[in-house]
Amino acid sequence: MNKILLIIKREYLSRVKKKSFIIMTILGPVLMAGIMVVPIWLSMQKAEKQKVEVIDDSGLFKGLIPEKDGIVHFDYPPITLDQATKGFYDTDYDAILWMPKNIIEGGQAIKIFYKKQLGINTEEYMGTEISQMLKNTILAFNKVNINVIKDAEEHSKLKVITEKLETSGKSEKTNTGLFMGIGLGAGVLIYLFIFLYGVQVMRGVMEEKTNRIVEVILSSVKPFQLMMGKIVGVALVGLTQFVLWIILTTTLYSIAAVTVLKDVDMKQIQQKEQTYTTGADLRYTEMKKIQKPNAVTEVLNDFKSVDVKAIVLCFLFYFLGGYLMYSALFAAVGAAVDNEADTQQFMLPITIPLVFSFFIAQAIIQNPESPMAFWFSIIPFTSPIVMMVRLPFGVPGWQIALSMGLLVLGFLFTTWIAGRIYRTGILMYGKKVTWKELGKWLFYKG
Repeated sequence: MNKILLIIKREYLSRVKKKSFIIMTILGPVLMAGIMVVPIWLSMQKAEKQKVEVIDDSGLFKGLIPEKDGIVHFDYPPITLDQATKGFYDTDYDAILWMPKNIIEGGQAIKIFYKKQLGINTEEYMGTEISQMLKNTILAFNKVNINVIKDAEEHSKLKVITEKLETSGKSEKTNTGLFMGIGLGAGVLIYLFIFLYGVQVMRGVMEEKTNRIVEVILSSVKPFQLMMGKIVGVALVGLTQFVLWIILTTTLYSIAAVTVLKDVDMKQIQQKEQTYTTGADLRYTEMKKIQKPNAVTEVLNDFKSVDVKAIVLCFLFYFLGGYLMYSALFAAVGAAVDNEADTQQFMLPITIPLVFSFFIAQAIIQNPESPMAFWFSIIPFTSPIVMMVRLPFGVPGWQIALSMGLLVLGFLFTTWIAGRIYRTGILMYGKKVTWKELGKWLFYKG
């Protein structure tokens, strides 16, 4: 046992001291925090205000187009389109917005002339606002109560709220989209970690074998002890990096929340009643929302329904269980070959279940309680990813216990197989190994 601990210590310290480990440990949280903070920060930034010259030949909307704070400003000079276009470059306007005389009759489209390309938000805003105003004008012209239509449109936009009803009668709000994101995110992380650190084990074994260092090491320890020490040592490196990522990401986001994002207002919703008068002397009144509720607030509220502690604990278990099972096989492959080119024929059968479980997980999120979801979440070779995808949706305790138990048995079985291959292959050089040869190694005595 002491020898295994020494090997674990050697593998762990040799890797955590590498510059690549330190750089990735720092860079990872910075990138993750940036993904969370930057989109919110960008949404807070005020775009450059653009000045638009409006030429309204219809006479319906002069002085009526709502301006968007910090985005666009409209002026309505008493000139024709020809006059506006000829003197365009002598003005400080960014664009000319022209509305034809027969626009209310479904005539020509509105046109925007610009010096420099306008932002897509500005273009969409002008098109949407004018279309809405034109619609309201036509309805008012036909003496239709616009507010009735507005109320109907507003009340017909139903929000679907899902709640899980327990046998006790208690219900709890859920968010399917959020659960999908958490499940797939956890599955992708496990998929990447198993590949990343499993390949490190394989390459470490090959390197020691090709450099003949292993011959010196095996004079003091048994092959199985060396294999287990290497596997566990690299596992601790991955666990250390993952824990540091969580701590640093949380710290960076907390700092950003009280500095960069301190002015974010997630709760304020205001409404203002506005009365519009068109050029046809038609008046209509509507409620205009000038600020919408921030979607971040809803996600954070829904996040309260997620059992974060259980998901983190299960993530750590399935990460370690899946890694230990697959890395044992990766170590066996590294011991069986002399160079990385020869690993392909053995790597493919090992990685197929892992890759398949990632793709099948995308179908399982559509029905996380289907028979397919159940079976793939308890089979050891696919359970690390599939079970993590199912967990946010709620999984019965007995299924989790069965899945974990089978994963432990799967690790013990693959470790036994890997150990039999490792003890023979680690000292074999210059021979092209076949699947038939590996089968013989499993039953060698001694």
